[in-house]
Amino acid sequence: MQKNTPSRSAIRLTRRGRAVLVATAAVVVGTAVAVPLLILGHEKEDSPPATLVIPEGRRANQVYAAVDKALALPAGSTQRSLAKAALKLPGDAKGNPEGYLFPATYPVPDNTTPEKLLALMVDTANEKFNQAPIAAGAQRNAMNVYQAVTIASIVQAEAATSTDMGKVARVVFNRLERGMPLQMDSTVTYALGRSSPRTTAGDTRVDSPYNTYQRMGLPPTPIANPGEEAVRAAINPPPGDWLYFVTVRPGDTRFTADHAEHQRNVAEFHARQKKDQPMQDQPMTDPPVAGQREQGDARVRG
Repeated sequence: MQKNTPSRSAIRLTRRGRAVLVATAAVVVGTAVAVPLLILGHEKEDSPPATLVIPEGRRANQVYAAVDKALALPAGSTQRSLAKAALKLPGDAKGNPEGYLFPATYPVPDNTTPEKLLALMVDTANEKFNQAPIAAGAQRNAMNVYQAVTIASIVQAEAATSTDMGKVARVVFNRLERGMPLQMDSTVTYALGRSSPRTTAGDTRVDSPYNTYQRMGLPPTPIANPGEEAVRAAINPPPGDWLYFVTVRPGDTRFTADHAEHQRNVAEFHARQKKDQPMQDQPMTDPPVAGQREQGDARVRG
């Protein structure tokens, strides 16, 4: 495991609920809707087309399932359509649209196809991410846009508030600059293909490039599809020396650079969990971990 901290220019950053339908009176393509509803189809012949709402933080497989439902297709149809969708993805993505299925509200006219919907999502992501502020912000932090989106996806999964987003991003940068593994629970749950808020010691030993407890740098792709706020946090985090964080209770996420202080915070989190509800799985008893939000925060996405 790498111990020495590389220079910013030498850092090589590696690449790494449910979607919902809502019938509205008008077609709106804009920012993601955070409160999911499930209303499908047209009520009248002359009514506007239905819309597909993709909230921030949904994973690609959740988006595929939502498109299948929106178009009344057999499960798996949208994912199988990727090969012929000709999506305009960055080279680093290697054909994987995770991170580029931009969270927004999309029209679903009668003649649409999975390929058209996916292409619209990716085109929207490229329009948002390749703008000067984001592209320049990524370059300023010695990374490309795809790496910035990967960090943003972790920020989206780990942070519950706008303020926390910037701090989580700073933790990511601080750990990368020091040659430390990220140790983010959100990447482990992604590797395991689940959205459980609890990470056990056994989970952190999973053999996966997304296991940031054992692998250095970023995961190979984003782990979800972040919104603009998370991307902005990823390219412009506030100054700070934080290396660890844990959400002790909803609304109380504690960031620190001191491992001993972090351990006390984790101990308080475990004590609260034990008091509030006995944990089914054996928790990590001594986690030298950066990201502990998903263990303690009930507001888990997905």
